[in-house]
Amino acid sequence: MSQRIVRIAGTGSYLPDHVLTNDALSRMVETNDEWIRERTGIRQRHIAADGEVTSDLATRAAERALEAAGLDATDIDLIVLATTTPDKTFPATATAVQAKLGAGPGAAFDVQAVCSGFLFALANADSLMKQGLFNRALVIGAETFSRILDWSDRGTCVLFGDGAGAAVLEAYDSLGENTGAGIITHHIRTDGTKSDLLHVDGGVSSTGTIGHVRMEGNRVFKHAVTNISAAIRAVLEETGLSSEDIDWFVPHQANQRILNGVASKMGIDESKVVSTIAMHGNTSAASIPLALDTAVRDGRIKPGQLILSEAMGGGFSWGASLFRM
Repeated sequence: MSQRIVRIAGTGSYLPDHVLTNDALSRMVETNDEWIRERTGIRQRHIAADGEVTSDLATRAAERALEAAGLDATDIDLIVLATTTPDKTFPATATAVQAKLGAGPGAAFDVQAVCSGFLFALANADSLMKQGLFNRALVIGAETFSRILDWSDRGTCVLFGDGAGAAVLEAYDSLGENTGAGIITHHIRTDGTKSDLLHVDGGVSSTGTIGHVRMEGNRVFKHAVTNISAAIRAVLEETGLSSEDIDWFVPHQANQRILNGVASKMGIDESKVVSTIAMHGNTSAASIPLALDTAVRDGRIKPGQLILSEAMGGGFSWGASLFRM
């Protein structure tokens, strides 16, 4: 009996040209390089230029993913864009990417799950494609997070940066047991009762303003390790796999201490962890596809390898995905 499989056919990423180092940031807010690195592992982050919007970053990443997949934008019939920082209140930023790429006809929409957004978008696209509704998709995580930061708050402004990452998904029919490339499973969850621990203090219907990121860092850290570990256990138990079966762990790049804590708790060898946080900072929904593309292009991740990804963001939202390249 045939089954419909969805695989990642290509990846791409884009970072704005402007690099903001810890030393440069220390001239803007009371902090220093040592303080930031010890607490987060971050050395620098990229900041979007004036007039450079989220769809610009997303389009550049998508173009590179399409090139890697050997496809044209006209081959794409679905775009799912994860972002917390859309170009406009409406229409969806995905529609701007669709227009800039010249993609379609097809569907294009946004997903908002903050730092977990890429995994939520991936799960959405995977499900729609397995139903036979679409054949080739772009799943993108893109953020201009610098636009919602309070640059006087050193507890948040040192953490985040801008960027975009994209993956081209392609569906195919497989006879019998699938042992090749493909997305295997997802586990995504939210808990709205914890939303006050990590949120933006503005919005269209509440204040009519964009607002700024607010976070209770210590409490978020404790929930992050617990929730992410539970999501990872769920996908491993569902598949009958163990952490030893994982070739590469590509987590959301939130904080190096969280990456280390989760890997240690789940028994994942640190040599298998893809970490880009030192050079990128936390790029929210863009961080997983950025890290994935980095490891694909530098040769670490190879076809046939088993990849585990996880994330946790405001909401709280969290999840894990398992796929074979």
